[in-house]
This record gives sequence, C-alpha cells and structure tokens, in this order.
Amino acid sequence: MTQPANTATPQTAAPTISGATTLLLAMSCGLIVANIYYCQPLIGPISTALGMSPKAAGLIATLTQLGYVAGLLLLVPLGDLIENRKLVTGVMAIGAVASLAAASVSNTVPFLLACLFIGIGSVSVQILVPFAAHLAPEAIRGRVIGQATSGLMLGIMLSRPAASLITDLLSWHAVYLLSATIMVILGLVLRRALPTRQPTHNLSYGALLASMGHLFTQTPLLRRRGFYHFGMFGAFSLFWTTVPLLLASPAYGLSQTGIALFALVGVAGAISAPLAGMAADHGWSRAATGCAIVLAAFSFLITQFARPGSTLALGLLVAAAVLLDFGVTANLVLGQRAIFSLGASLRSRLNGLYMSIFFIGGAFGSAVGAWSYAHGGWSLTAWVGFAMPLVILPFYATEWLAKK
Repeated sequence: MTQPANTATPQTAAPTISGATTLLLAMSCGLIVANIYYCQPLIGPISTALGMSPKAAGLIATLTQLGYVAGLLLLVPLGDLIENRKLVTGVMAIGAVASLAAASVSNTVPFLLACLFIGIGSVSVQILVPFAAHLAPEAIRGRVIGQATSGLMLGIMLSRPAASLITDLLSWHAVYLLSATIMVILGLVLRRALPTRQPTHNLSYGALLASMGHLFTQTPLLRRRGFYHFGMFGAFSLFWTTVPLLLASPAYGLSQTGIALFALVGVAGAISAPLAGMAADHGWSRAATGCAIVLAAFSFLITQFARPGSTLALGLLVAAAVLLDFGVTANLVLGQRAIFSLGASLRSRLNGLYMSIFFIGGAFGSAVGAWSYAHGGWSLTAWVGFAMPLVILPFYATEWLAKK
C-alpha cells in the first residue's frame, strides 16, 4: 500500500502501556459504546410511547447506527491530526448532550434526531481503540486490542439488560438520563488519567478526509476485512434488534426483566476477544476468521429447529446468542489487528473507514430485521440472518486460493 505523500513519519518513542491504562481504556470503551445499544431492547416501549408504527420502530436503532457511521467518517480521522485526549472528551460531550435530549423529548422527530447524535458522540470509542494500539508494543498489540475490545463487547452486551432493568424499575427516559451522567463523569476521569498523544501530521482537515478515499482504494486488506464484518455485524444487529420483539411477543411473553436476563447470556461471547487477539499475534488470523464466519451462520440455523415459544426454542435462542456474539467479537478483533499493522500514522483513518463499512452493515441489518420480522416473523428473520455471514464465504475462500 502506498501512503499519501504528505503523511508524517510515525512517532519514534517506544510504545508502552500499563495494566491500569489498559483497564481504563477497556472500561471506557464499554461505557461509551453502550450508548448505541441501549435502544435495542427498548424499541417496543419507546415506539409505543412515541406513537411509532412497528415498521418504523427500526428507525430508532438504524438512525443511531447511521449517526455512528457519520462520526466514524468525519470525526474519528481527526485522531491522526488532533491531540487524542482532548478529541475523545470533546466527542463524548456531544453524546452526553444528545442523551440528555433523548431523555427529555416526547415527540418522534426530536427523539430520532437525538438518536442520530448519540451515534455521532459514541465514536469516541473508536478513537480510544487506535490509541490503545499506538501505546502497545508490536508483540502484544493483538492482546491489548483484544482486551480493549473485550470491554467494548461487554459494554454492548451488558447495555441491553441494563436498559431493560432500568426501564422496568423506572422508565426508558431514565436510561438516557443515566447515560448522560456517566459520560460527563467518565470524560472528566479520562481527561485527568490518559496520557497525551499529539499526532505530527501537517495535513488540513480537508486533506485528511480526502486521504481516506485514497486509503480505501489502495488498501485491499481494509476492503476485505470491512466486507467480512459488514456481513457479520449486519447479522449481529439483525439478531439483537428483533429478538427483544420476539421474546416480548405472546409466544414467549417475557417482561423487560426477562429480556434483560436473556441478553446477559451474550456476555459469554466477549471471551473470544482476547483469544482472537492472541490468535492474530500467532499468525492464525485466516483460520480463525473462517471459524468465526461459520459460527455466526450456524447460530441462526439452530433456531429453526424448534417450535417458537417452547422451552427448547428458548434454549436454542440462548445458544444462538452466545455463538453469534462469540463469532462477531472474534472477527472484529482479527480485523482491527490486521488493519492496525498497516501503520501507526494511519490508524485512526483506517479504523474510521473499517468501522464505517461494517456499521453500514449494522444499520442495514437493523432495518432489514425490523422489516423481515414484521412480514414473516422469526422464521424469515432467522433465514435472513443466516444468509448475511454465509455470503461472505465465497470471498473468504479467495484468501486460501491466493495463499496457494
């Protein structure tokens, strides 16, 4: 890959990261990324309160994810230009204000606009992950990225049960009010605790954004890993957008607390993040990627083998949640480890492009999931989810052909 002509030389100081800093980054990733996913188990009560139709309810998750994509393309690249600590806390402030707005409004359009800006403000997590990669020595970079991603995935998986429980005890408004409070406190902690990192680029903001087009066209590895996770994350978003609707339906009749307990099982999938990081450090990324893709497809397939509402069907949904989250988490870490190896001075832009590619897949999965569930129930939804990772396999097979 050819770097842009005006890309600055990476900093020469030996990278290092303490255990305390790694833990702080992992916790921060989890707390920040949770903001995107609080809405998923609350689509039912929020859409009812705002008078939205079932078909339009998917916009709540879709607009949040599209806001995230916009932030990935417009704000995350600034990590290669602006001092990272100030950038992180500034972007977090956007999310805090948007969450406060979501807690306060009572009409559909203002709430959906707040969702859009919650997504934009949550991209600070994708400035922190390249920051962790920058601080980590090459020999353990995959492990450090895996640990940060473990925090991120725990945030994704715990956000859903937390949102359901808080809604059961208080209201869905309280979820967003608590989120805004957490972001303010966390921003103050990060501003004091994180080391400074000032990139040495001399690019203007316009040139920085323009260089992303060059990076996309000239980096086959980025396009490949982005396509892999487009399908994987689309399946992930489809599952977690529609399963709360399925569990709340007459077939299962679960309360928000019951849905919260179900969502807790997905936490088990987070253990794959450090395992995938270590596999990447040992050069096993190709085989591990194939396993992750097959696992995600299989997770949807097993849900078709029992009558909806039965104990067996609920057990298979639990197993599917664990397997899907395991595969998606592993594939995310493998992809980030691969693209971060392309150069320290490019990491924020590469990560922004990588994440925006597959978050478009996530927005697509949420929208298609809501449509398929409204038209064909869980059966159609599961087949659509099964197809999303499966279509990756022919392209993935070309890796092995190229190797031969």
